[in-house]
Amino acid sequence: MKKFNTYILLAILMISGYGFAQQTPASSQSEAVTIVGATAHLGNGEVIENSLIIFEDGKLTQVMDATTTKMQYRGEIIEAKGKHVYPGFIAPNSTLGLVEIAAVRPTDDQDEMGEMLPNVRSLIAYNAESKIVESMRPNGVLLGQITPRGGRISGTSSVVQFDAWNWEDAVVKENDGLHINWPSSFKRGRWWMGEDPKLKPNKEYVEDVQKLSDFFAASKAYLAGSKDYTNLPYMAMEAVFNGKKKVFVHVDGEKEIQDAIQFKKDQNLEKMVIVGGYHTLAVAQQLKDNNISVLVNRPHSTPKQEDEDYDYPYKLAKLLNDKGVLVGLESSGQMERMNTRNLPFYAGTVAAFGMDKEEALQLITLNAAKILGIDDNYGSLEKGKSATLFISEGDALDMRTNKLSHAFIDGRKISLETHQTELWKRYSEKYRNQENN
Repeated sequence: MKKFNTYILLAILMISGYGFAQQTPASSQSEAVTIVGATAHLGNGEVIENSLIIFEDGKLTQVMDATTTKMQYRGEIIEAKGKHVYPGFIAPNSTLGLVEIAAVRPTDDQDEMGEMLPNVRSLIAYNAESKIVESMRPNGVLLGQITPRGGRISGTSSVVQFDAWNWEDAVVKENDGLHINWPSSFKRGRWWMGEDPKLKPNKEYVEDVQKLSDFFAASKAYLAGSKDYTNLPYMAMEAVFNGKKKVFVHVDGEKEIQDAIQFKKDQNLEKMVIVGGYHTLAVAQQLKDNNISVLVNRPHSTPKQEDEDYDYPYKLAKLLNDKGVLVGLESSGQMERMNTRNLPFYAGTVAAFGMDKEEALQLITLNAAKILGIDDNYGSLEKGKSATLFISEGDALDMRTNKLSHAFIDGRKISLETHQTELWKRYSEKYRNQENN
């Protein structure tokens, strides 16, 4: 009897799993698609009010003004007059697919034990069937940089697209960057251990920075030597030194940012990106002069210091952009995986606080693609690039009108159904029936 009950339980679990399974990834594009009449926001600052967009075999073959051409339509025709077309939004510095339920340890694979972990690759831990990843697509977030956390050097990120069977199918750019958590020159005491919780200078700051420098020096020495033994962390640094990997430095303080800039010079690093960068405005000219871009943390936050403007987080991206710094948006922080779906609305907030709407769009399209090194194929609607795009009934940066009717990744028409959309439809019908009664 116990054995029979066990089989019954397993059967119920399997049926429940199928009921809540991820949408099946789309098949490769089989015929050309023509989108006619939509307002096309190209992602590079340009807008075509009455556009004609054609793509086949996963690539854009035509992006033009429909009023000035007699181009023959091809394949499936989508009449989109009154709607808007955008390139797929890109979410940098994300832990999507690395954690499903934060309170359930077996579903949390965002970090590893240790301090210097350049050899840790987030890509192989990425869960393409995550239900949270699936929930990004209805808002137009179609690609992301999957990034490890923890340690002084967290590891190596990769860029993926959000409609795949597994990480091998999902990968867009493998091992794109090394992530460093820069030490803080101030710290708070651990109140749970009886320490004073007030902010105070970190006496170990100089020592912590020196440990980073020592690790870089040791890696260079190992790579230049005979390699009599295998050291995976040192070996993983080779792509940093030859410029194949960018260095993403997670840092907020003004002094710390200046020290990170000096570190770039001392280590002769070719490519560096500041992540978070709360106080980057104070050193914007140095960032520009050293060709360092910034991924600004989500603007839906409050000022960190009482003497700052109330809208400082809302306008930081615009102010940096005005000073010539290449800027993108990222959404790390509290409930970061779920909140990543709000990425377009973060850009909308930046636009509401002074930035041109098309420039704000670039923060999550072409600028993000440039920072991640995928702009040759993604980030804008241009002939020859990937047909990774979506059609919205209205302004995609406004949560009231961001309603997708179609979405494509590499030309594949993807599902916009998720567990959340099913619940939305279910309860919308419930209250509609109550109104009718």
